[in-house]
Amino acid sequence: MTALSIGALLHEGKAKRVHATDRPDVAAVEYKDDATAFNALKKASLPGKGALNCRISALLFEHLAGRGVPTHFLGVLDELWMVVRPVRVIPVEVVVRNIAAGSLCRQLPLEAGTPLDPPLIDLYYKDDALGDPLLSEARLERLELVSAEQLATMRDLALTVNRELRELFAAVGLELVDFKIELGFDAEGRILLADEISPDTCRLWDRATADQQERILDKDRFRQDLGGVIEAYGEVLKRVQGVCPPPRVYG
Repeated sequence: MTALSIGALLHEGKAKRVHATDRPDVAAVEYKDDATAFNALKKASLPGKGALNCRISALLFEHLAGRGVPTHFLGVLDELWMVVRPVRVIPVEVVVRNIAAGSLCRQLPLEAGTPLDPPLIDLYYKDDALGDPLLSEARLERLELVSAEQLATMRDLALTVNRELRELFAAVGLELVDFKIELGFDAEGRILLADEISPDTCRLWDRATADQQERILDKDRFRQDLGGVIEAYGEVLKRVQGVCPPPRVYG
């Protein structure tokens, strides 16, 4: 690592730990090998997963920053650690869906694989105890989490990320089915893309594979007990790093 000093644990989530540092405007994120699904009812440790997700996320954050997307990413420290701007996380998961899959097909009369044009944006309240419920705009307004203007910014940012990632993934033979992002306010009140972008948070299908199970290169391999999770994540990394410049190293 660099001369940056890692301090107290600020937050531990299912897949990452966030630490303070000796610099008030810098935080450090450690990626874990833990895998969870179904609101952490299913758990496992998958050696190597943390390093893969850290590298993939760094590459994608770097790519998006180069395309004008404001992110919290400042650089990597090593294979498991990323340096970021501290943000006040907005407790709303933004999910963008390009193809019907997963829970959407259980909640609506849509056949899996149905294209969604324009993309569908769903908002979920981040609260494990409540099961991360779907938010209507009326419910979001009642919670007073963001203003109407901030919500519009969040939607615009999500669609921009979707456009850029779909183009990137398509160039390496991957279909971006859907993904979730988290956003937060920096010290100046700007809304930044935060958290991670990885096969943990994206559904990715290999366009060259017809088999509906074999084409899966994301956490659905863990959810559905398909095996080969690390191999799938490694394939995503290999393809992405083939078209993205190396992420900056902090320090």
